Amino acid sequence: MTRLRSRTVGLRFTILYAVVFLLSGIGLLGLTFLLSGGSLSSVEPAPNPSAQGSLAVAQQRIRELEDQLAAATGQQSRQLLAGSLAALIVMAVVSLLLGRMLAQRVLRPLRLITSATRHVSADSLDRRLAVTGPADEVKDLADTIDELLERLEASFAAQRRFVANASHELRTPLATMRASLDVAVAKPDPAASTVALADRLRTQLDRVDHLLDGFLVLARAQHGALADAAPVDLGDLISVALRERSTDMRTKGLSLTVDVPAGTATQGSPALLARLVGNVVDNAVTHNENGGWIRITGSVGEEEVVLVVETGGEVLDQREVDRLTQPFERLGGERVGSSGLGLSIVAAVVAAHSGRLALLALPEGGLRVSITLPVAKMPVMV
Repeated sequence: MTRLRSRTVGLRFTILYAVVFLLSGIGLLGLTFLLSGGSLSSVEPAPNPSAQGSLAVAQQRIRELEDQLAAATGQQSRQLLAGSLAALIVMAVVSLLLGRMLAQRVLRPLRLITSATRHVSADSLDRRLAVTGPADEVKDLADTIDELLERLEASFAAQRRFVANASHELRTPLATMRASLDVAVAKPDPAASTVALADRLRTQLDRVDHLLDGFLVLARAQHGALADAAPVDLGDLISVALRERSTDMRTKGLSLTVDVPAGTATQGSPALLARLVGNVVDNAVTHNENGGWIRITGSVGEEEVVLVVETGGEVLDQREVDRLTQPFERLGGERVGSSGLGLSIVAAVVAAHSGRLALLALPEGGLRVSITLPVAKMPVMV
């Protein structure tokens, strides 16, 4: 009974279009009647022939009357046909306009739901459509979307908590193992094998710690809010990253070219953007060839800033390069010296700042990393 009482979208469509076409038909008949003159032309009855008239005169009179009747009937038929065609064209246009207007009115809630759903992202899963109105298919759809968003919000929150808690919990046993290694090496006259084993284990522990740190940054960039957003000068971040890798660059004999104009600034999280620039520079140094080159350029537009880091090296497959933004993807399957999270963190940070990342394998060898970010909304405070 409740379902019968509720006016469904299909029933409303049926009623609206039935009324439109019914009114179109009534209007068509009315216009046809008016254009046809309201009634059929009448023909006066033939007078009785006089007694003195001849039969030939009477027959001639009858033929004339028949011709007049045929002409009147044909003219009226043509008027009726022309009026019907004109009325049909007019009512067809009117019906289309009315039908479109009514359809837009009926489908307005669906358009509102679509628009609201498109603005929901991983950072705004707490938003709800909260559509009000009759209990029909439209409200059922909106309520279903709200329930889906609620489940997604809970799932994303659980994922963030798990990654953060797991990373923090794993740091405790790592610290314990480091302390144990330090105690073992600090004993008087430690065995050479013990020292060598401790060095190897420290290297692996550092790698695990770096991996956990990457997990935390990746989780924050993918699902965290940019609460610390502020103007950030990319040129300053590049200078810091290059100083940190200066020793490795000298060891590999890399030539460096930097052309980043002053004021190349974006709006975002200083910590995440520092990690982004650091990962890009680290990738350019680590995966470069001995005696290679690095070129870093920047440009500032009205709406965007662009940072480009190019490196030399061997010729790469573009299909493999396209996969580098996924976690644990490495060129050639190499798993030594890299956590596999570097460019995936870069991609997540760029996405969190509403930017774009493009990776291009250079034809002569090497890689081109292009990062586009929104320009800073205010001057950078020095």
